[in-house]
Amino acid sequence: MATRIGSLHDLAAAVRGRRQELGLSQAQLAARAHVSRAWVNAFESGKPAAELRLVLAIVDALDLELQIGDREDGPPRGAAVDLDELLDDYERP
Repeated sequence: MATRIGSLHDLAAAVRGRRQELGLSQAQLAARAHVSRAWVNAFESGKPAAELRLVLAIVDALDLELQIGDREDGPPRGAAVDLDELLDDYERP
């Protein structure tokens, strides 16, 4: 399932959802990605800035991929995203 990511908060919610889906603790994910647990916690909590290489390490550790494409049918720039709905998508079977 592809999820549109429009902000760092959206990405953090997707990472948290995938981590929980895989049954990983923050410490386990941190070990897989070679980052600190504190960094994972801060990122998932909406850290206002994150180093791209660390974000990519987390994405890779969760067997996810980032794709870049045209926004032809996506939400307009600056559109609000319902993070609760995004997290609910990860909890549905």
